Amino acid sequence: MKISDGFDAKRLRPRQPGAWGSRLAAMFAMLLTTCGVLLAMAGAASLLGRPAALGELNDNPAAASLILLGGLLVLYLGVWVWRRRRLRLRRGRELGLSPHLMKKHD
Repeated sequence: MKISDGFDAKRLRPRQPGAWGSRLAAMFAMLLTTCGVLLAMAGAASLLGRPAALGELNDNPAAASLILLGGLLVLYLGVWVWRRRRLRLRRGRELGLSPHLMKKHD
């Protein structure tokens, strides 16, 4: 059956504002992830007895472990924000139809 006049496929895709906010948040999340990796590496190197990466950390193992845990926390936060922003960027291109109306792909 042929679809008649008045059908516009562009109406199925809702118009959304630009994704610059999500892109900037994703870049910020990448920076957070990078800082988390660097902090975790510095803390681990200080705990393992290598030359101090952040000043006097070799003298104080408690401070080195605090830097390691803080780096892992910042790393986790950066990855979590990056994944949420990436999902939001990709969801903007979906059709505005209910999932049960779509064809199932094997």
